[in-house]
This record gives sequence, structure tokens and C-alpha cells, in this order.
Amino acid sequence: MPRKGGKAVRGVAAVAVTLALALSATACGDDGSNSGSEGSGKGKIVFWDNNGGPRTAIWKQIIAKFEKKYPDIEVEYVPIPIADVQSKYDTAIQGGGDSLPDVGGVGTAYLANLVAQDALEPVTDRVQDSSLGGKLVKNMVDSVRSVGGDDKEMFSVPTSANQGTLWYRTDLFQAKGLDAPTSWDNFYKAAEELTDKGGNKFGFTLRGGAGSIAQAMEMMYAQSGITTFWDGDKTTLNDPRNVAALERYVGLYKKVTPAADLNNDFTKMVAQFDQGDIGMLQHNLGSYTDHLKAFGKDKIAGVPMPPSADGQPRTIVSNPVDGLGLFKASENKAAAWKFIEFAASAEMNSLWNQDVGAIPANVDAADDAWIKQAPPTKAALESLSDPRTKVVQLPYYLPDWNTISKADNEPNFQKVLLGKMTAKEFCDKVADELNKAQADWKQHH
Repeated sequence: MPRKGGKAVRGVAAVAVTLALALSATACGDDGSNSGSEGSGKGKIVFWDNNGGPRTAIWKQIIAKFEKKYPDIEVEYVPIPIADVQSKYDTAIQGGGDSLPDVGGVGTAYLANLVAQDALEPVTDRVQDSSLGGKLVKNMVDSVRSVGGDDKEMFSVPTSANQGTLWYRTDLFQAKGLDAPTSWDNFYKAAEELTDKGGNKFGFTLRGGAGSIAQAMEMMYAQSGITTFWDGDKTTLNDPRNVAALERYVGLYKKVTPAADLNNDFTKMVAQFDQGDIGMLQHNLGSYTDHLKAFGKDKIAGVPMPPSADGQPRTIVSNPVDGLGLFKASENKAAAWKFIEFAASAEMNSLWNQDVGAIPANVDAADDAWIKQAPPTKAALESLSDPRTKVVQLPYYLPDWNTISKADNEPNFQKVLLGKMTAKEFCDKVADELNKAQADWKQHH
């Protein structure tokens, strides 16, 4: 991992701590800026969980283990519902930052927003000079750097990622003598052969409602083999190879998918697949437990998105990476960092990801028993860790990204499915909006 300024402080821990304290003293001074301080490394820290509720039990378990190891640090746990977390951070920042936590869960979907408001402490050197140095999955680190808008600096410590997966019914494939959908030819062949409209059986189900464009982009870039989202200042979204891939993908609608797919969000799509009459589904690892409940381990499998052609590297679209941010206004950064380092350690990171069903960021968790027993997660981790894999970094840093890639254009995607708009017209419209948003962002950065 590149290091800012080539600093090489290793060896005696006390030297690192002393240097950190000295740096913070000169950085903060008494200029009235709210840049916090290292603090004593003891006392209370406040932690905001960015998915409070579903993740509360596992975080409380990790906090209990942390407080046992560090009895002189107390962690105040604050669960924030996932839908409220970005506005909660924004409100605290606008109020001067005093009510911000010391540590907070920070996903890449809103990381750029926090970096733009100067709310987060860079953690590149802290990671490198800690037990986490060299231990984080490179593609997750790259995503965090890319989203922060500064390829050299990390503004959060990645803890987990999701990944696009092709789920398929092994029993239905075996009954028809079909090969697993590990290539696009196999995928399209299976989609046709598993469809029996008269018997209400379909080869595939897709997402035509909320979240449809994210899924379409995963299918497009995986098939086209295009490795970057930007070519200079222009997006590759409407590259002819991506347009052709989208045409092939939307061509599945109603031929080998249910007509109801037009209004599917992910819950409807997953529920429809789990009823049992559909051969394949493209979603992420998050639905694995639902499929296991529906079919049992022997009738379901999941593979990473196939490469564009045999022998080519996989081109996978970046899924949001979850992480832990150290807030600049913290008056006890030394203790806060201990908590981040502990939570991102191999043992705790593995425990957390096993609970939530995601890919651990700590490479030392890769051989843990639960991953070996969850083949789709193992395959996803291996593909993400493969140095040949190309991750197409989506521009989460653009303030207009969510509006352009969701609300504004999902109705247009439905028009493409219905044949009222061409794939090229759709891609050109979205690309034009993205190019303008990128130009605007560059002007201000």
C-alpha cells in the first residue's frame, strides 16, 4: 500500500505514539479549529453504527470483547438506522461537529460527502503503522481511495463488501444437463432452456423497479469487459460494447423472465426466485440466507459474474464497501483508533462478516471455517482478491450520482424493457448527465 510522504515509523511502539501526539499538537494548536486531538488513549469514545438494528447484536459482542481487552476504554454504542445515517452525519457537521462520534460506520455511498465536508481524519499512515498494514483486501482499499476523491489517501478503514453474484438452481440445471453459468454463453443458453412459459417456469428474473440500473450496470460491464468507468472525462457507460451488452440483457425480458419483473425491486425479485420456478437470479451475497431457507444447500449455488470471454479477467462493478471512519473532531483519536484496529482485526472482522453475510476486508479471515462452508462467499472473496480482476469504480463521489443512477432514470429503464426507448438512447441520456456531473465536480475540486 502506498504511504503518504514515505514515512517509515516502525519498531518501538512508543516512538509512533510520541510522534503521533507531537504531530497532533502541532496540527491543532490553539487556533480554534475543530481538528480534535489524540487524547489520552483512555476514557470514553462514542461509536455510531451505520446500520443500527440488524447489526446491533454483533456490534455489542465485539464491543464487549474490546472493553475486556482495553478495560480503561468505554465505548458508547449508538445505533443509527441505515436510512438516516447520512442526514444524521450532515446535521452533526452543520452543527459545528461537536456532536459527531469518535468512530462511525461509513459506507462508500456517502464517504465522499463526509470527505468533502472535511469531517474525517485520513487513516493511511495509521493503517500502515498498525497490525492492519498490508492486511486489507486491495480492491476494497482501492474503492475507498477512489470514492474519497484522493487516490493516495484513505478516509475510512474498509471492513466488508458485497458483490454481484449469479445465483442458480443446481437441481434444475442438473435435470436439463446444463453447465453452470460460469460463462455468458452458458448463462444465455440456460435462460432459454429453463423457460417453459406454459408451465409458468422461467430461466431468469431481473430487476425492473427500484435499483434496476445498478443491476443493469453489473451485467453490462461484466459482459463488455470494459475496465474503467471513465475514459478521460467521459463515461464509458454508452460505449458501443456496453450498449450491445445492455441490448442483450434487456432482450431477456418477457422472453425468459416473468412479465412482473417490470416492477421488481430486490425484495420482490428475491421472493419471486425463492418460490421455486425460476432458474437464475443476479443479485448479491446478501440474499444467500434467503435462498438457503427456500431450497437447502444442495439446490442452490452462486458464482461471481463471469468474465467477458474465456481467459479474460473479470470486470466487476464496485459494490459499496462498508468501513469505519475516524472523525476529525474526536478529542480521543488514540482510543478511537484502538477500537477501529480491533474491529478490523482478522478475528473480529471475520466474526462480523459471518454474522452479516458479507466479504471480510481482512485477508487473514479468508481461511476461516464459515467461509469454506459458504462457497458463494468464498468464490466472491477469491475473485475480489484475484490480482487480474478489474473493479470498475463507480463515481459514488458525485453529489448527483444517486439521483442520476436511481430516481431520475429508473422510469427510462422501464421504457427500455417495454421497447419504448432503445438501449442506446438510454445509455446516451445517462452518460450525458454523468459527464456534466463529472465536469461540475472537477470544476469545484
